[in-house]
Amino acid sequence: MSSEADFANYIQTRLEAVEIFSESQSTCNVELNGALATASKNQTGLRGYPDHVAIVNGFVLVMEDKLDRLKLVLRDGGEISQTVDATKNYALNGALFYARKIIDGTHYKKVFAFGNAGDRKHHVIQPIFIDGDKNITELPEVDTFKNFTAENIDSYWRRMVLGEIPPEEVELKKILRQAETLHEHLRNYGQLGEDEKPLVVSAILLALAEKEFGFDIKQLTGDEEIHTDGAKLFEHMKNHLLRANVRPEVKKERVLSQFGLIKDRPLLNTVNKNLGKTPLKFFTEFIADNIYDALKNNSAEDYLGRFYGEFISYSGGDGQSLGVVLTPRHITELFCDLVDLKPDDVVFDPCCGTGSFLIAAMSRMLNDADDYQRKHIKQKQIHGIEAREDMFSIATTNMILRGDGQSNLLCGDFFANKPGDLQLNGFTVGMMNPPYSQAKNSATAHLSELKFIRHLLESVTVGGRVAVIIPVSAMIGKTRDDKIDKCDILRKHTLEGVISLNKNTFYRIGVVPCIAIFTAGEPHPKSKRVKFINFEDDGFEVKKHVGLVETERAKDKKFYLLDCWRGKISDAPSKFMVTTTIEPSDEWLHSFYYYNDELPTENDFSNTVADYLTFEFNMIAHGREYLFGAKKNSCR
Repeated sequence: MSSEADFANYIQTRLEAVEIFSESQSTCNVELNGALATASKNQTGLRGYPDHVAIVNGFVLVMEDKLDRLKLVLRDGGEISQTVDATKNYALNGALFYARKIIDGTHYKKVFAFGNAGDRKHHVIQPIFIDGDKNITELPEVDTFKNFTAENIDSYWRRMVLGEIPPEEVELKKILRQAETLHEHLRNYGQLGEDEKPLVVSAILLALAEKEFGFDIKQLTGDEEIHTDGAKLFEHMKNHLLRANVRPEVKKERVLSQFGLIKDRPLLNTVNKNLGKTPLKFFTEFIADNIYDALKNNSAEDYLGRFYGEFISYSGGDGQSLGVVLTPRHITELFCDLVDLKPDDVVFDPCCGTGSFLIAAMSRMLNDADDYQRKHIKQKQIHGIEAREDMFSIATTNMILRGDGQSNLLCGDFFANKPGDLQLNGFTVGMMNPPYSQAKNSATAHLSELKFIRHLLESVTVGGRVAVIIPVSAMIGKTRDDKIDKCDILRKHTLEGVISLNKNTFYRIGVVPCIAIFTAGEPHPKSKRVKFINFEDDGFEVKKHVGLVETERAKDKKFYLLDCWRGKISDAPSKFMVTTTIEPSDEWLHSFYYYNDELPTENDFSNTVADYLTFEFNMIAHGREYLFGAKKNSCR
């Protein structure tokens, strides 16, 4: 049976998990100690004893714990009550009382007060903010204290209390505006098709990388004969491919062939009367001023992929019909966490697209590596395959502009490579966002998401970790082929877990995704308990004119997810995580295994009865008493 002391210990462990040093019932801080000397919740002027108190970067955190979730907060006309009964018996009310005492008796004027109510498994952690004028800002519930650490608390306060727009969101809006503007310029002045636009952008970026080796935009003079602007850009781009040591030669020629349109297209190389220059020079100036520096200064962000995705979304192009769904940055970074990526791993993405998974993996590995490891990571530990030549060229460009990682990219069909041959590369980690919804009939059945998963699992080393993002329909497995694939997967490999994602993860695409994580080459034990997690509420929201953006809740949500995934929290409520044995015929999704493990309260019972009686009264009032076994009164 849980006790209030046990719950207080749980809260203490959650504070320690994010390295917040807190004190219980007392404090060594002289100022706080003085303020609490007369802070009895009985309001008698005697000493008060908050359950937890901490100081983080000039903010005070003060908390009260209650075992009963109904004792979270008592309100009086919508306001948090400060009567003696309320401060004594309700968690948030008591924490608020302490916060006000601290503000009155110390120089600290920024206090987060928390009401924590429940037990280890089912609880609510409710923060509020109190400023020096005793103004209260009510904040969303949290799962962890990640937002209140030394590295996060100031940005959380600025965003959630002051309402400031974070620099990341400002930058994202700027990027989207630039992408839209560039998209229009490419269409209006270059008359370029949707597949051609990102290639022109990539070619110009490669040429701009030659700035330190002699390239200058002033060299683009509009000569329409031999030395066209396109020819000059192409030459500098070719030099950069040589400088980047792109091998083998056939690979370099394949990339160059995709970029040939910049020198071969007359419209791009003819001076436009309205612009007073060639469209290529105009595009180069725009990209140099608005994109190039951002790309070079943000190693973890896939800006080329971002632009490519924007081009597709603006045009309604072929992205969906070809199954192209580009992966957002927060998902590629989450993959690195879920597979516990290390500097000695060898990463393989067989459907690498613009290279976003490889970029995230390389960034994480380099960040954790020593100087000796970094060179090896760049040259030997990042591998990818991409079937589409245009996207392969963009991926190669993407990696070149980061100075590394491109040497092991191949253009080709993943299924044309035998798993045994691929396995010889020593891949320890597989990451994949395969083409979606390609298995439309018997002729294309071999292109199902599960077929991609099977092939990838057989291509990595025994014990390798594999994470894939796929539509939830793939985990249901309704077709005969899907059922066979699911049986084969469990016979040879282990399913570790499936995480259901925010339905807007692929904003404007209309795909509801999930992440499946496997251990390759180890048959799934019958007794294995698999984790099924509902991560639909991930702290990302859709904002008008921007798309999917990260809110301040995202850090908290991700930290809680990873603690559950890594076993640091084993007793999460079933509405978030279910651990269970599985069968191939099951739907491998949280919704299939979910059960309600929360006991109903007296209030739940009373509300249900009240709802039923209201329904019955309304039906009888409308002459439908027969629904309840009563005869209709004919003498109404």
